[in-house]
Amino acid sequence: MATVLTATPDLTAPGRLDPDACQRALGARDARFDGLFFVGITTTRVYCRPVCPARVSYPERRRFFETPAAAEGAGFRPCLRCRPELAPGRALIDAIPRLAHVAAHRIAAGALNGRNVADLARDLGVSERHLRRAMEREVGVSPLELAQTHRLLLAKRLLADTNLSVTRVAYASGFQSLRRFNAVFRERYRMPPTALRKGQRSPDGPRALRTRAAAETTQAAELLRLTLGYREPLAWSVLLRTLGPTLMPGAEIVDGQRYGRTVRLAGRTGLVFVTIDTPNAGRPRRLGNTYLTVEVSPTLLPMLMPLLARLRRLFDLDAEPNVIDEHLTQSGLGALVSRTPGLRMPGAFDGFEAALAVLLSGDDHDPAAAATRRRVVVTLGEPVEAPFASLTHLTPTAEQVAAAGADGLAAFGIPAERAAAIAHIARMVAEGTLPLEPGSDVNATHRALAEIDGVGERLATTVVARALQWPDAFPSSDPVLQRAAGATTARDLERRAEAWRPWRAYAALHLAPRDSDG
Repeated sequence: MATVLTATPDLTAPGRLDPDACQRALGARDARFDGLFFVGITTTRVYCRPVCPARVSYPERRRFFETPAAAEGAGFRPCLRCRPELAPGRALIDAIPRLAHVAAHRIAAGALNGRNVADLARDLGVSERHLRRAMEREVGVSPLELAQTHRLLLAKRLLADTNLSVTRVAYASGFQSLRRFNAVFRERYRMPPTALRKGQRSPDGPRALRTRAAAETTQAAELLRLTLGYREPLAWSVLLRTLGPTLMPGAEIVDGQRYGRTVRLAGRTGLVFVTIDTPNAGRPRRLGNTYLTVEVSPTLLPMLMPLLARLRRLFDLDAEPNVIDEHLTQSGLGALVSRTPGLRMPGAFDGFEAALAVLLSGDDHDPAAAATRRRVVVTLGEPVEAPFASLTHLTPTAEQVAAAGADGLAAFGIPAERAAAIAHIARMVAEGTLPLEPGSDVNATHRALAEIDGVGERLATTVVARALQWPDAFPSSDPVLQRAAGATTARDLERRAEAWRPWRAYAALHLAPRDSDG
């Protein structure tokens, strides 16, 4: 039974738009559904994208359409704020919005740090002029202005949260010149960078400076501490246990409430550890003061932008848990949701790494597969120098796995068909024909994976859910989920799951058996 992966009941098929699912996605303003449907307001006769910042009237005054043409054919005109013509992924005219969307994500992850717009345009296969036009039309600013904003915001965090010197903050934030950093900071924020630390200074001046210098020396020798904010609640213990069956031993570890891993980004290697902040007893939490604590090797400082962006995807930190939990509660999963509020969908630090881990683990997550994953990591992955016995290697890249080939993988005890499938996927990723990252075409990626011998429907759906971070992925052929939902067949489970759209991936996590929750 094929698993439908679209955000609402198969938006690619005419007449299948589900108003209830659209209402829920609209209420969450989830950007992952942008372009999959449009909402018309009957009182104003205006139609919008689901991410429109304007207040979108009352539910009874909304009509939903699959395309802008359908909305305009019904007598609605496009919103001037969200500009439905810019919604991604619906037609050839959307090429510019899609380009701007991909470019914006890459810029947020540091694609212009130490590189110019021409380099980014070349990576995206367009001219520099075309990229600039697309960014100014879609985002409203030039690529360099967007990059500058991201650098300044990261610098502000580092100035407030760490004892790094201003010079190190400048370079860690992606600035190539301390003079340029100081000038831009003063221009944008109307203050020098050091002004953010005035509240931290002691009256005895020189002693405060010596204390800061000592702290910085300690951090440089050990780990730099940062934070990642999230919306409460967050079922952190369950999230770590969900990641457990597909961890890559030697490159990843979960130790109690702590996640750790080796990292290579742009040739720089290091370690990252993530734990959840636990406030002191009796200390009230202020709004927005919920965060994960991230410890980073100083060697990774120049790569903080992509590193933090990847961690946010891995732990699904941009989800709206209250909206998702409320919907699933109203859709018949209230007992499960109340047991584990704030359940998150595990993403991927790297798309190919997630696919490799899922395929090595198999459908049944056999505990013995952990030994196989370790052998793959230790044999094919590059060793790293680290003071932790459990973190010794980097996960192998697509190129390294492709070079090993099906025969080399089978030597690790991997079944021949599965080994051939992994090698095939590795070659496709290495050649750039199978992008495994958020924003990729969900249905095309799912079809490409499912058609490979040795992958199948369930594993393809799992890879798409993690690598593409798709919230409605749902493996209806999974017998465990069928039993948990009281369904007798995949078709029966799909019918029951209609009520859980557009967050069926979260419903599947709630239905999955667990020893305990936290």
